[in-house]
Amino acid sequence: MTQTSLKQKVARLRQAYAPHEHRPLGGYLAAMGAYAGVTASIAALARATGRPVPERPAVADVALLGIATHKLSRLLAKDAITSPLRAPFTRYDRPSGSGEVMEQVRDSGSPTRHAIGELLSCPFCLAVWVATGLTGGLVLAPRLTRLVATALTAVAASDFLQMGYAVAQRAAEGGGRQD
Repeated sequence: MTQTSLKQKVARLRQAYAPHEHRPLGGYLAAMGAYAGVTASIAALARATGRPVPERPAVADVALLGIATHKLSRLLAKDAITSPLRAPFTRYDRPSGSGEVMEQVRDSGSPTRHAIGELLSCPFCLAVWVATGLTGGLVLAPRLTRLVATALTAVAASDFLQMGYAVAQRAAEGGGRQD
């Protein structure tokens, strides 16, 4: 099969998949390949170093990593301070409260750049990568990973307490009404 006929088949597939909207399927495929490569590298490193892989992770570790994944994903995807990491792939839209920002993926014409923009600006999408990294860390460097995950979990708990405090304060002040 020639390169031209492969490109034509991919173009037809893209058109058949989303005839009325541009979807960067090539970029998604590149991202999936990168994820598979990262996962395979973590597995190979665990095997090469002889690190034992738990048959069943402890419930406490799953809870710790779950909350840490939530916080780190939001921090990377939405926090104003981390916007320089996303800036090559996204464009600032507006603030969205609690130190977070809304961004739009840049329409650069590059499917890979577009897919990276979607990944970096979506905490749900990014969570898979973060959880994989933290899980790999739990196998390769468990003490350090638990320490970092504990800090992220404490920050997540603090966030919820800050939001709860703000709600309670507004309620105590009469809900912000001017009577």
